[in-house]
Amino acid sequence: MGDTQTGRPRGRRQEADRNDARLMQAAREVFAELGWDAPVSEIARRAGIGMGSLYRRYPSKELLAQRMRIVGMEQLVTQARTALAEEPDPWAAFARFLRDALSAQGAGGPLLPLVVGRLPATDEIVAAAGQLRAALDDLVDGAHRAGVLRADFTSADVPLLLEHLTARIPVTDERATTLHLRYLDLILAGLRTSTTDGPTALQRPAPDWAELSELWNAPEK
Repeated sequence: MGDTQTGRPRGRRQEADRNDARLMQAAREVFAELGWDAPVSEIARRAGIGMGSLYRRYPSKELLAQRMRIVGMEQLVTQARTALAEEPDPWAAFARFLRDALSAQGAGGPLLPLVVGRLPATDEIVAAAGQLRAALDDLVDGAHRAGVLRADFTSADVPLLLEHLTARIPVTDERATTLHLRYLDLILAGLRTSTTDGPTALQRPAPDWAELSELWNAPEK
């Protein structure tokens, strides 16, 4: 055991967590700019972390990208659960979650084009995806029960909606987030039901969670 009086083990853990957070942010930015073939050395450079430290944590680009996926899903789960806990109004919870999710992602760009067909669905990925689905089901179902969200919008629409709304824009991170939130407001106006005129019916089918799994995960060999 470490010296609990000096707090050194806790300090090392906190430093490792900070390094990991910087790595995830740098990886998202570098992959968005340069694609899958981006050098891992550039990710380490932007994160301010040595290559040795990076490879001790993530021996391959694939493992780093898998961790990005898990962290991203965990963050969305936390945002959804927080919105549900702190916003008693179902529409406010739904809208807050989407705004929080977009604000946190900044200008990094969508993840799906980077990983499609490359990474398998590990047990950890499947577990994280299950937690995300449960959180989004609760968020969307609550809005449906309250009659404030159009009935043909499903929880499986949410991840792809966020992918569409995080298009990479060649502006500052702050401006990109402002623009993403602007377009989210337009989307929200179309998703909310009206007490006078109902929304126009969507003419094309929604995705489902099996389709999302096929999009995100490489086929088994």
